[in-house]
Amino acid sequence: MPAETVVILGGGVGGLIAANELRRRLPSPHRVVMVERNASHAFPPSFTWVMAGVRRPDQIMRPVQRLLAPGVELIEGEVREIDLAAHRVAVDGQALSYDHLVVALGADLAPDLIPGLRGGAHTFYSLEGVCRLREALPSFTGGRIAFVICRAPYKCPGAPLEGAMLLHELFRRRGMRGKVDLQVYSYEPWPMPDTGPEMGEAVLHLLKERDIGFHPEHKLTAVDPGKREMQFEGKDPVGYDLLLGVPPHCGSPLLREAGLADESGWVPVDPLTLSAGPDHTYVIGDATALRTPGRWQAETPLYLPKGGVFAHGQGLTVARRIAAEVMGADSHEAFNGHGFCVLDAGRRRAVAATADYFAEPTPHLRLHPTARSWHCGKVLFERWWLTPPGPLRSFMRLVLSVGCGRLGLEM
Repeated sequence: MPAETVVILGGGVGGLIAANELRRRLPSPHRVVMVERNASHAFPPSFTWVMAGVRRPDQIMRPVQRLLAPGVELIEGEVREIDLAAHRVAVDGQALSYDHLVVALGADLAPDLIPGLRGGAHTFYSLEGVCRLREALPSFTGGRIAFVICRAPYKCPGAPLEGAMLLHELFRRRGMRGKVDLQVYSYEPWPMPDTGPEMGEAVLHLLKERDIGFHPEHKLTAVDPGKREMQFEGKDPVGYDLLLGVPPHCGSPLLREAGLADESGWVPVDPLTLSAGPDHTYVIGDATALRTPGRWQAETPLYLPKGGVFAHGQGLTVARRIAAEVMGADSHEAFNGHGFCVLDAGRRRAVAATADYFAEPTPHLRLHPTARSWHCGKVLFERWWLTPPGPLRSFMRLVLSVGCGRLGLEM
């Protein structure tokens, strides 16, 4: 059997899962090669904890190489071109040939699409942004803190709402919650619309309990940093003292240049196999536009939310399909559309929901009451993710798998 090479572009959640699963299943001399531009990996679900002072930045970071299983080759560099016809990618001038390609390049932040947003707003959607915000919060003495969700799609739909609840807790501990007006403005009709109206109502209840306002159908058009003012389509301007923005997101230009992305900038994929266009090409995670069979509103198509939990499941699916193909075996492995969301509500408690996005006629959603156990599970998952491959990580995975199995999820 001739040796084959699998190349994974991107070292985020989906890319890391795919690389390690492939290495576990493929014997030498088959190669598993990851291309990643950053030497260090920061765990995005913990960015809100960094903002709130619950974590230091260094606590949620690891060298990418340490998170890869032995035998996975890491190339640190920028992907410059994807040539699907030639089965080749260009990485900083180096040509890298492959037999199978996994694209996990994620979503890029595009704050410049809204005038004034870059200079007028902080963000916790990047490590650099959340570090600046963490430094700014101690000097905040009172006034309106506005969270603004600009447009769809964006990563981790629950993060802005979790962030608002964590700031409520932060200022409560400081004894100054009465001096801080927390408000969320969103283009959406209800919080986290991809999770359905029931979850939206539950989140609204959590926000109301904490005196956090939510303003739906506010489409941001511009920010005036000098006036500290947000401008919305068809609405009166709204002032703020500190602005936290969820910037518009866009797909990598490389994907459109390669002929993978459609006019939206995202890549349509087969929902079960994650294949995209040419044979042996898979796209996973936030770069995808994965349309689900069900929908919440009859006239509105539903796309799978962008989130690490789905990138995780997709990484497992494509790794197992590729490994079977390389080994000459049939594979019936398919992505099942299952996922979950855990929102930290403060005071070491969290609320959770599990979902089957492939259920018809609407996704099946199950809400779980706010509990300390969900917070503990979120902490354990973070610790597992940041632990290098080895016996300890395997043991932690076993513990997490028991809990996930009871919810119909896979680690």
